[in-house]
Amino acid sequence: MKTTRVLITTAVAAAFSVPLFTSAQAGPAPVPKFEHEKCFSIARAAKNDCQTANSSCAGTSKRDKQGDAWVYVPKGTCEKLVDGSLQPKRA
Repeated sequence: MKTTRVLITTAVAAAFSVPLFTSAQAGPAPVPKFEHEKCFSIARAAKNDCQTANSSCAGTSKRDKQGDAWVYVPKGTCEKLVDGSLQPKRA
């Protein structure tokens, strides 16, 4: 009886911890292997690679072209894009 209770408690604890580990692993997008730069203010909502005023995780921007959200682009590309900026803009 006591062993069964311990096993059930362990199983429930493990089930609840999986979502915690999943969200803890969420973070910035992996750094690309090509020569890159961070380009702010061009990502669609929820398609940013990282960093907003309210979040440090990928895919968390709230709106298109959010000024403080960035995506990795090949080096030298950002300044060629409409609204692209190498520095964050006001959110």
